Amino acid sequence: MAKTYITTAIPYVNGAPHIGHALDYLQADTYARYCKLRGDEVRFQAGTDEHGNKIFQKALEADQNIKEYIGHNAKKFQDFIHSLEAEYTDFIRTTDDDHQRRCQAIWQKLAPHIYQDTYEGWYCDGCERFVTDKEHDEHAGICPDHQIPYKRLSETNYYLKISDFKPRIKSAIESGEMCILPEFRKREILKLLADTPDVSISRPRKNLSWGIPVPGDDSQVMYVWMDALTNYLTVLGYPDNDITDWWPATAQFVGKDILRFHTIIWPAILLGLDLPLPRTIVSHGHVLVNGQKMSKSIGNVIDPLEVIERHGIAACRYYFLRHVDTFSDADFTWEKFESAYNDELANDLGNLVQRLATLSAKNQITPPNFAPTPDDEYTKLMDSFHFSKAFDYIWDKIQDLNRHIDDTKPWALAKSGDREQLEQVMHSLVSNLLQANYLLQPFLPFISTRITEIFTASEITPPEKPLFPKSI
Repeated sequence: MAKTYITTAIPYVNGAPHIGHALDYLQADTYARYCKLRGDEVRFQAGTDEHGNKIFQKALEADQNIKEYIGHNAKKFQDFIHSLEAEYTDFIRTTDDDHQRRCQAIWQKLAPHIYQDTYEGWYCDGCERFVTDKEHDEHAGICPDHQIPYKRLSETNYYLKISDFKPRIKSAIESGEMCILPEFRKREILKLLADTPDVSISRPRKNLSWGIPVPGDDSQVMYVWMDALTNYLTVLGYPDNDITDWWPATAQFVGKDILRFHTIIWPAILLGLDLPLPRTIVSHGHVLVNGQKMSKSIGNVIDPLEVIERHGIAACRYYFLRHVDTFSDADFTWEKFESAYNDELANDLGNLVQRLATLSAKNQITPPNFAPTPDDEYTKLMDSFHFSKAFDYIWDKIQDLNRHIDDTKPWALAKSGDREQLEQVMHSLVSNLLQANYLLQPFLPFISTRITEIFTASEITPPEKPLFPKSI
């Protein structure tokens, strides 16, 4: 049995979960379920990033004790993950005592590659990072992600020698040792890597009070990304425990806006620790609304919980795993969501289940002897993380099956009295549905389970209510 370790980026707890977080969890959960389906033992990490000035400031604005504030918001994210039917095995909070202690031990292991220096440059409070003069000038002095001006700061910090690892990182990316998906992101990262300087991994305590102290220097606090990235190891028990059963990670799921951290700083940390690099880093795009990036100021932010409330979690998983391309930016509108629910989930799948179950019950058709068969095309798509394409592939089978019912006309066979032919046709139709449903398991787990229950019971009985009642 293969061991598979899957990770998701840990979000700041300074706000509510959003669609970008949902994509991380849905894609990771789909892959985890697929791996379990093929027999792997899976560990699936999730967590929350709870240090940094942004979080401390939000707690002050809310007039809350910082520990109460982060505890309340961390629970929001755990509840959110559960609402998506995502099943993690490990949840980490960066304020956990074990994480903080292990993070400090990692710092000490990296000591040969860390030095102290004074740096003057541009800093983004939103990103909590310094940017180069080139990046500052390219964006006219304003952070494109947070729409706030960069600040000019002069600080004495600790630095990680990215320069020690650049050739090795470049080689790993180019050879595919650390695969970056999609392919065009790989080219972007190689270009960024060439211009990446050594990076600050601490800040003076006077400027950043809420964080993990630097070992041996109480005047400095670890930079939030140094603290956050190491969670993928500390959740496994590193460096206290031997993690070779689980590391390197099989797949790490991140949004495109934090890909540079996971493909430059993170590999440098790992190489400094003499650990292997992750096998694959899967980067998804942004969900746009009517062609625009979501923004509170514009007022076009889509609450994922509202999406779930509209038609249930299956509809949410369906839309964001099929209609949102795995790797590219995609558009969401309520009209597209309603159309996907009514015309596809309700019409194609819900109606198919209802028709076949009703025909089976009416004609006393016994469940077929069914065992799923390997599907090479599906396996190829899932192994290469093309989830939206794999979902399309499954849906083609579902639509073909609907057409096949109309072509074979089992109701006409029942009327003609040809029992043998009727049973043969119905068993074929139900077996084909169960095969498609088997492939559907990683995407719509609870609906898939319900369909299996309907068509493998001792007597096939149609559901009292449609699986997907049409909305008006």
